[in-house]
Amino acid sequence: MSGREEAVTGTAPAAALRKVHADRARSAYDRAVATCRHAGIPQDAAQLVPTSPVGRAAGALRLAAGSLDAPAGSDPDPAADARCARNAAAAAALAAQVAASRDGTGATSALRAALTASQAAAAAAGGTAQGRNMSLNAIADEAERSAVAAARTAGWMA
Repeated sequence: MSGREEAVTGTAPAAALRKVHADRARSAYDRAVATCRHAGIPQDAAQLVPTSPVGRAAGALRLAAGSLDAPAGSDPDPAADARCARNAAAAAALAAQVAASRDGTGATSALRAALTASQAAAAAAGGTAQGRNMSLNAIADEAERSAVAAARTAGWMA
């Protein structure tokens, strides 16, 4: 795709998009791990059929870890790569819900930022965007950066 086509359609080559999604997925996963650690959610708390918020967060973290490695053996696929980033953001949002419930009202902004990042990642991955819409990807990237900053402010991340 030429630079002119990219400017007109708002997309980028699949290999470039893979890096965008992989960077966001890694950030969200790292945020999820740190938030789980802060909230006292052990990785072995994952449940096949979750019966608690802790089991749900640990299970989502385990699935997100698997999805980070999935793209390595395949050709770039913006839709699939964006779904990996979405899954990691969703895991971080579940962990944030548990952490916020334990930390009280001081964690409200970190929870809100985590939910916003998850929603933005879902928008970038879903519908007609399928991971290719640069505007939605930029919004998701900014939401992820904000979620990381909020998690740090809340003391969930170093």
